Amino acid sequence: MQDPLGQTIGRVAAFINNKTAKSTYVVCGGMGFFECTNNQEAAFLLFDTCRKWLEERGMKAMEGPINFGERDKWWGLLVQGFDHEPNYCMPYTLPYYRNFFENYGFREYFRQFTYHRPVETPLPQIYFEKAERIARDPRYRFEHIKKKHLKKYTQDFQLVYNAAWTKHAGVKGMSNAQAFNIMQQLKPILDEEIVWFAYHDTLPIGFFIMIPELNQLFKHCNGKFGIWQKLIFLYHKWRGTCTKMYGVAFGIIPQFQGKGLEGAIVQAAANILQKNPKYTDFEMNWIGDFNPKMMHVAESVGGNICKIHITYRFMFDPNIPFERAPTIR
Repeated sequence: MQDPLGQTIGRVAAFINNKTAKSTYVVCGGMGFFECTNNQEAAFLLFDTCRKWLEERGMKAMEGPINFGERDKWWGLLVQGFDHEPNYCMPYTLPYYRNFFENYGFREYFRQFTYHRPVETPLPQIYFEKAERIARDPRYRFEHIKKKHLKKYTQDFQLVYNAAWTKHAGVKGMSNAQAFNIMQQLKPILDEEIVWFAYHDTLPIGFFIMIPELNQLFKHCNGKFGIWQKLIFLYHKWRGTCTKMYGVAFGIIPQFQGKGLEGAIVQAAANILQKNPKYTDFEMNWIGDFNPKMMHVAESVGGNICKIHITYRFMFDPNIPFERAPTIR
């Protein structure tokens, strides 16, 4: 969008994800990649344009600000935590955007909490004792990955993910190809000691996947990624400039949930990381308020909320009742 003088003052995208549009009680499209100067009239025109485009294609609501794909990237509007540096692939939006969305009529579909935990923080005693008890059971095994066996860990990741996450609304099963692509994308930046799997006998039952928080490296590239910037990136990666880990995925298969395994896999990682503290802080990719069990896990292992994003939903027909995202029991 441009003003009468030809200056760009806003942008937005509207889209339909056919895999998830019908996954809730109302057929819902998406809007995202929203940016706007502090001009509510301009913001509302952008929202109107999204609404018109989606209504013409049969949608009854729109959700945003979100992205074209999965929920783990570019999802939600930042409303708290502006004083914290943004994490890789998560939105850092301006504070006044919230008024635009809520004044237009968007309502909170769910809140997204990012948890922070200093690496040196010990587990609470009750969880430490549970973790130690599990660690003494020879049927359980915890190991960090070895890149030379990445194919095996890719298969284990897919198995646990599909068992642990596909019951969530808006989350589809992961194919072999998708799991392979995810691991291949992560491979260049993987630190073997911060990607962990849990096994019961030979069965993979959990994972805790962390990566170096890449924005701590990319910020030295000044928004570019040419040959020179790639060398700068590799230099800072080698130098250990990154002191924060970013948890991109955590999952325990249902039949092993609630047994202390969550704390046990965190403790297994801590036993290694606290001996060589190249990382000082850890942040977990967002947890929705529709998932109180995972919120409890994050808080139980010493996490505190440092950022809040909101995913909004706007109903085109005011006669259709608004419902928040269903709680996972």
